Amino acid sequence: MACVLVGWIAPAGAQPLPKVRLAPAYPALALDRDLWMSEAPDGSRRMFIAEQNGRILITQKGSDGSVAQEFLNITDRKPHIDKNNEGLLGMALHPGFKTNGLFYVYYNQLNTNRNALYPRRSVISEFKVSATNANLADLASERILLEVQQPSGGNKGGELCFGPDGFLYIGLGDGESGNDPAGNGQNPSALLGKILRIDVNGRTEMPGGGRGKAGRTLPYAIPADNPFVGEPDLAGSGARHEIYAWGLREPWRFSFDRQTGELWAGDVGQDLWEEVDLIVKGGNYGWPVREGSHHFKPGPVGAQFIEPLMEYPHKANLLPESRFPNHGVGACIVGGYVYRGNKYPALRGVYVYADYVVGTIWGMRYENGKLTADAMLLAQPKNIESFSEDNDGELYVLSFDAQAENTGRIFALETE
Repeated sequence: MACVLVGWIAPAGAQPLPKVRLAPAYPALALDRDLWMSEAPDGSRRMFIAEQNGRILITQKGSDGSVAQEFLNITDRKPHIDKNNEGLLGMALHPGFKTNGLFYVYYNQLNTNRNALYPRRSVISEFKVSATNANLADLASERILLEVQQPSGGNKGGELCFGPDGFLYIGLGDGESGNDPAGNGQNPSALLGKILRIDVNGRTEMPGGGRGKAGRTLPYAIPADNPFVGEPDLAGSGARHEIYAWGLREPWRFSFDRQTGELWAGDVGQDLWEEVDLIVKGGNYGWPVREGSHHFKPGPVGAQFIEPLMEYPHKANLLPESRFPNHGVGACIVGGYVYRGNKYPALRGVYVYADYVVGTIWGMRYENGKLTADAMLLAQPKNIESFSEDNDGELYVLSFDAQAENTGRIFALETE
């Protein structure tokens, strides 16, 4: 894709944002399509790295990665078949991981049941660390929390993370390859096109629906203040109480600001626009009625949608139509983090995000409800898949060449 990258102009009086660079981290670690990295919340300084094909590796923080162990391997379940949107897409370590050894993964599979409504499914499961080896997952401990039927190989989302409230947040794309023909994004009875919030530490009893449908016990609890809790569930065919926010196409990476608790997301667009959203409880972000802040498909008259904090187009000739005409272009946003580390004070408070296709890294500072600074932080050609944040608040960039094997790389994000 030929792109013209246009630098941003910082608002008058705002402190300019620093340029950044990528420094190799774990250079001796051989990775194949690395998608996620988390530091264990137990003081062990272990970094857990998930690969799209179904493996999770462990290496020591600060090492060169030459000593690594395989923590989990579900490659035989074939989570990554033929679509870049599929695979082992996310993992989250329980806040009490140090004592309970619990962690959660999001992976995809083909449905082997011929009576299944759709050919594919997404699985969110709980696993536990082996009782005899702290560096090995117990595959027999799997507890499936949620299975979501998928109409195609596209737009799976895949993010899992625990919020400051202790609940597990789950990102689901609209499940379609294009146009969201079923209208999942605006349908509160569908889990697709949403960010969900559940309590993995409890269980909720759901009443039955009409025509004698029996009630059921969920393998998790529904937080009492989720926005659709007061609506009829109808045995799963009414409003889904798991929904936290809706109207999203492909929330590819979201994160909580560890200082403010705000939830930031990058939502991948379809034809023309990419967007950064500040996710709030019950928020409707417009897809498929809107792409970014622009009309896409007909929708309910008078519907209220939350505007993106930032958007950018796929083509330079569309920049004048944007609320942010000085932004560069791209084709697939990758949500990042608000930097709260101590190594680089000039970057503190800046939300850092990127574009997978063009590799550009941008930053924006949002304070007291206003965008106060924004800039292109780095123009570089690597395909960026994800950002990662360690326990100290320092940021990393995960990258791989989608056309080659064993080309995964991890970089530390530094300021110049």
